[in-house]
Amino acid sequence: MARKTATMDPGPDVPAGAVPGLDRLPAGPTLFVGRRAELAALRAAATRPVSGRCPVLVLAGRPGSGRTALAARFARTAAADYPDGVLFARLSAPDGGRVPPARAARLLLEQLDPESAVPLPGAVEDGRDEPGCVALREALAGLRVLLVLDDVRDAGQVWPLLADEPGCLVLATTAGPLTGIEDIDPVILGGLDRTASGELLADLVGGTRISCDPVGAADLAEACAARPAALRLMAGWLRGNAKTAVTDAALELNRVVGEEMGTATGAKGAADDAAKAGAEQAKPPTNARRDASGNSSGNSSRSTARNASRSTSRNASGNAHKKKEEDGVAPGVEAAAPGVGPAGDRAAWVRPGPEPAEPVPVPDNDPLLGAFTLLYRGLPAAQARMLRTLTLAPAQTADPRTASALVGCPVPDAAVTLAALAERELLGAEAPAADGTPRYRVPGRLYPRLVRLREQEDRPAETELARARLLERLVRLTESARALLDPEGGPAPDPLPAPLRLHSPEHAREWLLGERELLLGAVADAIGQGDLDGSAGRLVTALLRALPLTGAPAPADLYRLHELVLTVAERNGRPRRASAALLNLGDLQVAAGRWEQAAAHYRAALEHARKADDEPLCARALEGAAGCHRALGDAVRAADWYGRALGLRQSLGDHAAEARLLARVAEAHTAQRRFDEADREYRAALAVLRRLGDERAREAVGAALADLRERVDAGL
Repeated sequence: MARKTATMDPGPDVPAGAVPGLDRLPAGPTLFVGRRAELAALRAAATRPVSGRCPVLVLAGRPGSGRTALAARFARTAAADYPDGVLFARLSAPDGGRVPPARAARLLLEQLDPESAVPLPGAVEDGRDEPGCVALREALAGLRVLLVLDDVRDAGQVWPLLADEPGCLVLATTAGPLTGIEDIDPVILGGLDRTASGELLADLVGGTRISCDPVGAADLAEACAARPAALRLMAGWLRGNAKTAVTDAALELNRVVGEEMGTATGAKGAADDAAKAGAEQAKPPTNARRDASGNSSGNSSRSTARNASRSTSRNASGNAHKKKEEDGVAPGVEAAAPGVGPAGDRAAWVRPGPEPAEPVPVPDNDPLLGAFTLLYRGLPAAQARMLRTLTLAPAQTADPRTASALVGCPVPDAAVTLAALAERELLGAEAPAADGTPRYRVPGRLYPRLVRLREQEDRPAETELARARLLERLVRLTESARALLDPEGGPAPDPLPAPLRLHSPEHAREWLLGERELLLGAVADAIGQGDLDGSAGRLVTALLRALPLTGAPAPADLYRLHELVLTVAERNGRPRRASAALLNLGDLQVAAGRWEQAAAHYRAALEHARKADDEPLCARALEGAAGCHRALGDAVRAADWYGRALGLRQSLGDHAAEARLLARVAEAHTAQRRFDEADREYRAALAVLRRLGDERAREAVGAALADLRERVDAGL
C-alpha cells in the first residue's frame, strides 16, 4: 500500500550516513503524521540561547502519546546542526526501573567513541562527580552533539550528564515534569488532531475503508483519545477483522474499556471506595479529580466510555496546563527556588531534584489498554504465548534467536511470529543487529499488562524453563564466538543449527559487541532472580573468556561481570570464589589507577580467603593491598602488608614470590630511609634468586642494591 507522505512529512530527514549515530535512534513508525506545532516548538526552543550549559528540551506526554517517535523524528530532521553525532539512551526499563545516570553515561560514551576506555563504575551511580558522568562531560567539550534521552523518570538522571558546552543539545522525553533543571519549557503532547488521526487510520487500515465511513473513523479516533499508540493497535485489529465496520470497532473498543473499568473497580473493592471517599473530602470538585478516579464501573455505555477516554487524555495537558498557568509557572516546570542565581551560575541551572519519581501507571480505563485487550484476544495461541514470553528477554528486546529459545521453536518459525506481531503493532522495530538480523522490542506501555497476563496464563515451571533455555542458548552462542575468535583457546562447543550459527571470526566479534549490553543484562536478570545461578555462572565464564577477544577495551564490562560473580558466590556461601572475584575487581581498579578502591577490594578478598582457609589467596590479597599503599605513598603500611605476604609465601615454599616480596620490602624500607634493613632484604632476595638460577631478576635486584649503597655512601 502506498504511503501518504506529501502532506504529512514535517521536514526532510538527514541521510543516514551523513551524521554519526542516526542508526541508533528507534526505527519509529513507517508513517509519521501531524505534530507540526510540536516540531516547530522544539525547533524554536533548540535555537534559544542558554548560558553556561547545553540547552535542554523536554517532550512530555503520557505512555502511547508518541513522544519517542516525535523525539526520533526531530533528531533526524535536526541532525545536520550536530555534525559530531547523535547519541541515544533509554533511562527507564520497560518494568519502570530507573537507569542510573552513571550507566547511561557509559552507554553514551561508548557511542561517542567506541575505542575510548570507559571509566569503571563509582561507588555511587548518581551525581555529577561519578567517573562516567565526568568523562562524558569532558568528552563532549568542544563538540556539537545531540543527545536523545528517552523515558526520563526524574531530573536526577539528566543533570549529571549536562555538559558545560552550549553547542550540544539534550532532548529528554518524559511522562511527567522534570523538577531540578531550570530554564526549560516543555512541549506537552496530547492527542493527534482530527486530520492527522484520519490520515493515520487511512494509511494503516486502507483509504477506501476509512473514506467510506468518516463518521466511524472520527468515533474511533475519539474512543482512542486520538493517541497514536491506541490508533495503531486498533488499526492492527481492523486489519485482522476485514469484515468489521470502522464504526463497530469504536463500539467494541468502548465496550472493552468499560469492561476494564468494571474489572478494576471490582478488584479494588471497599478499600478503593474508602480511599476515593477520602480523596473527595480532601480535594475540590474539579475535572482533574474526576479524571484521576475514573467513571463508575456500572456505566459502560458508549458515551460514558468515550468521555472517560477524553477526560483521560485531557488530564495531562488541559487541567495540568491550566493549573500551572494560574500559578505563574510553565507547565511541567516547578517554580525556581528562592535565591537562584543568574543563568551563567551552575547552581542556577542544575541542582539535585527530589526523590526518584515512581513510574507513571497506565490506568485501567485508558483506551490504550482497551485497544491492546481487544487485539490480544484475537491473537492465535502461538503469537499470544510469544508476546507474553518476550517479557523475559533481556531489556525486552529479542531477535529470532532469542525468541526461539524462549518459546522452544525453530528459528524460522520465531522469525515469522515476530514479524506477525510487529505487523499487528504489538512489537516495535529496533535497529537490526550487526549481521542484519531484525530485532523487536516489547513497548514499555504494554509491558506491565503482558507480565500480568504471563503470570495468569503461564505456569511458573514454564516461565522458569523459558528463562533456562534462553541462558543456555546464550552460553552456546558465546562459547561458539569464543571458539571462532580463539581456535587455540579450547574445544569448540557442538555445532549450532544453521540459523543460529556464527560463520566467521568477524561475525562472532560483531555479534559479541552488538549484543554485549543484552548479554550482560541477561546475566544480571538471572542472578537477580537467584534461581538459575548455574546457567548464569556458565554465561559469566563464557563472557569473561570471549569479550577480551573482541579487541575493544571492556574493563567496565569485566567489572560488572566480576561483581555478578561476587554476588553469586556470597549468596551460595562460597568464600574462595568470592575472594577470587574481589581480587579481580581490585586488579581492575589498579589498572584504572584507583588505589583506595582497589585496597578496599583486596582487604575484602583477604577476609573471604581467611574464611576459606586458602593461604595462596591470602598472600595474593596481602600483596595487592601492599601495592596500593605503596602507590599511595604510605611506605609504613606497604612494608607491613608486604611482610605479612612474605611470611605466607615462605611457609608455602613459593621461592619466586619470596624473592619478589623481599625486594618489595626492601623498597619500602628505602622509602622510610631504613637503609640497613633495606640492604639486608635485598641481599636475602639475591640469595633466593641465586638458588633459583634466575639471572635476569638477579641483575635487576643487584642494580637496586648498588643504587642503594651509592645513596648511602653519598649521604643521601
